[in-house]
Amino acid sequence: MARHRAFTAATRVPVFFRDPHSPWQRGTNENTNRLVRDYFPKGVTDFNAVDEAELARVQDLLNNRPRTTLGYRTPAEALNDFLATTD
Repeated sequence: MARHRAFTAATRVPVFFRDPHSPWQRGTNENTNRLVRDYFPKGVTDFNAVDEAELARVQDLLNNRPRTTLGYRTPAEALNDFLATTD
């Protein structure tokens, strides 16, 4: 994120850095980590043994899961809506 200012200037999307050691400020990130761990349990999963197809399958499942924080839209729908409104 060394170029966060350039990213914000180009996209008009502000970048906010959370305080270190403050997981309560990263609710969506922590929730997503929990969802990923449903598929790949911590301490059990050897990611060297997980192939690209399985990662893509889980990615698609998570990106197509409606989220309360997004008004029951999926992350993919929210991103598409956002991109449709930008230049």
